[in-house]
Amino acid sequence: MDWLPATVRAKRLRAPNSVSLLLENTIGEYQAGQHVDVRLVAEDGYEALRSYSIASAPGSAELELLIERLPDGEVSPFLADELQPGETLEIRGPIGGHFTWTRSDRRPIALIAGGSGIAPLMSMVRQRSAAPDPALPALLLYSARDWSHMAFAAELESLAAIDMSFSFVATTTREPARRPGDFDRRIDVEMLSAVLASRGDRRELACFICGATGFVETAATALVKLGVPAEAVKTERYGGV
Repeated sequence: MDWLPATVRAKRLRAPNSVSLLLENTIGEYQAGQHVDVRLVAEDGYEALRSYSIASAPGSAELELLIERLPDGEVSPFLADELQPGETLEIRGPIGGHFTWTRSDRRPIALIAGGSGIAPLMSMVRQRSAAPDPALPALLLYSARDWSHMAFAAELESLAAIDMSFSFVATTTREPARRPGDFDRRIDVEMLSAVLASRGDRRELACFICGATGFVETAATALVKLGVPAEAVKTERYGGV
């Protein structure tokens, strides 16, 4: 797979510690849930590679990558703070086939995101929102430290307001819940049981979880305990700097 140049068309602040890079789409077609590799090359030839999930919907002219700035990071501070619109990155992709969703999957969807793990799930939400299907209800449970660190929250609220078959539930771990139906603790079995109560037969769900390793393991274990088949739970863990 070749490395391709991609021009940065815009940057958008998504949270106090996160920005979106909107890149020229030079990779062509991709599926919701896939990612790209980003390569930085220093003048002395040193290379740094990182993988970032695509947050934009398939078919978009731009690739949106959500960059969480890590204080001791090698790559993320440069991408978040120094890289400017008009400059070019090297990317390759799309990559990944196990953590993808397409409209051909006719099961109701349950998406669970922790922090910057929202990125690939946002691609799924956006693809579905382009043609909402009441026969295929979707739920997003999104966990962040507080509301300000919840990237895309305004967009998600807007989508839920116009599409009654899409539900957006937030849980904040370091501040009180803001809205009725939201939570203010870490995800657990009781919380998942509550949000899935109106989802119908849990054996029919397609579940996608993305976040830090401990978060993913906790959520996946809880879903299986609640009756979701293990093979219906797809997971993606993020890491790296």
